[in-house]
Amino acid sequence: MSPVKMLLSLLPLFISSSLAAAVPENAARGSCSYYCGSTCYWDSDVSAALAKGYELYQDGETAGDYPHQYHDYEGFAFSVSGTYYEYPILKDYDVYTGGSPGADRVIFNENDELAGLITHTGASSEDGFVQCTSA
Repeated sequence: MSPVKMLLSLLPLFISSSLAAAVPENAARGSCSYYCGSTCYWDSDVSAALAKGYELYQDGETAGDYPHQYHDYEGFAFSVSGTYYEYPILKDYDVYTGGSPGADRVIFNENDELAGLITHTGASSEDGFVQCTSA
């Protein structure tokens, strides 16, 4: 077989593996559960952040300054009642363990129930929040 024919025969393999590598890792995760600004979070991301935040809350511990009580000065219509707590959910999908918390938060109550997600992205003030949209 000539070298040209050999290269041409390998071309489909190269193209398909290049295309597979170009697909973002998270594209295979399915559809989003929430959008905070332009960031998509899946149920697994939300569950992981909630679990870590609630674990720290129960143990009376913190990572950085989180979780801490969220006072809901914005008056959001959360799906559950109670005293609320906020914990960071990170755009890189790692579970927050300290350092910069980024803009996005999971909100939960003292019964380990998810109230919703909020973000500083798009808020009218630096300390303000807006609700993330559910997908």
